[in-house]
Amino acid sequence: MTESSSIWLWVAIVFGLLALGFALTFYVSRTRGRRDLETRPPAAPAPPEARVGEDAEEPRDSATRSISSTVELPPMVEPFAPTLPPSTRGSLVETPEPTAGRMQRLRSRLARSNGLGRGLLTVLSRENLDDAAWEEIEEALLTADVGVGATTEIIDNLKEQTKVLGTRDPSELRHLLANELITALRPDLDRTLATKAQGRPAVVMVVGVNGTGKTTTCGKLARVIVADGRSVLLGAADTFRAAAADQLATWGERVGARTVRGPEGGDPASVAFDAVRVGTEGGVDTVLIDTAGRLHTKVGLMDELGKVKRVIEKQGPVDETLLVLDATTGQNGLIQARVFTEVVDVTGIVLTKLDGTAKGGIVIAVQRELGVPVKLVGLGEGADDLALFDPTTFVDALLAD
Repeated sequence: MTESSSIWLWVAIVFGLLALGFALTFYVSRTRGRRDLETRPPAAPAPPEARVGEDAEEPRDSATRSISSTVELPPMVEPFAPTLPPSTRGSLVETPEPTAGRMQRLRSRLARSNGLGRGLLTVLSRENLDDAAWEEIEEALLTADVGVGATTEIIDNLKEQTKVLGTRDPSELRHLLANELITALRPDLDRTLATKAQGRPAVVMVVGVNGTGKTTTCGKLARVIVADGRSVLLGAADTFRAAAADQLATWGERVGARTVRGPEGGDPASVAFDAVRVGTEGGVDTVLIDTAGRLHTKVGLMDELGKVKRVIEKQGPVDETLLVLDATTGQNGLIQARVFTEVVDVTGIVLTKLDGTAKGGIVIAVQRELGVPVKLVGLGEGADDLALFDPTTFVDALLAD
């Protein structure tokens, strides 16, 4: 064998050994990988929430899989909770003050702000009640917005009684004056609030001019209803005044009452209709509807209120229509009252800001003018300063020392 042949023989041997080494390495790695796969535990299935759009079982074909992954189910409807919405659970819900005795508690506030009674008693206590004295009494009554007709009757009756009895005793004169004022306030009128109906919610509409405290009165009235042990739902049908719905909802949240509202500038009648429907479905005792009060568009406002009432009555009667009047406006409040009574059947008056005026006689005038009882009076800025009106307590406050 030549020297060149020996060299090529060694080269072939080296390449053969390298090839054998690569083959053995590949075999060992493949065998080890298969062994690892056989001993590895099975993968856990994907959690249910990760399988968006699929049922518990895998769809049988691609068409079914495509449909199940694209169809959206309707959202769940939250169960109606009229007395405790989610936003008001816990300590945020307040317990309103009981309505019984509210007016008695607030009588001192009314007495301090209203000098009508004191002025009348001062004149009546004079030794000689001449024509000038009776003219002062007449002026005091008219200034307090008692009204011409009621003032004339009160003075005529007082003249007759003081002449017949011949009394000058201040306590007796106070008693005579109190009886005349109570009689003028018509204690025989029914002042019951219709906030309970048989087999359905009672529906209460609150109407009035913006600026009289109408929405605030709705919120305070909701507290009155809750304080008397009844559930209430609020309808924000004043869709035109900015933030009216938010204001009403805030009042409702404080006592755990739900508020039904619509889009700003939406149809008020639609909101009122939905409120009554939701209240009926939820089984509440009272549905309280706040309405718009833009008196500067008198014709439009009156048409709108008439429509709201008609739409509500498709589901049932309106049990109570309360007109909110600002007591500080005096005789102007009577003009407003006439406008509203032309369209809606006003069943009760709410006089606000009565503690801030000397015109307490408006209570007499408005009842005499409309034949509608004053049912509630606002005697302060507090949340529970709305009281059921009581003629005797009112007169007692007017004539307090």
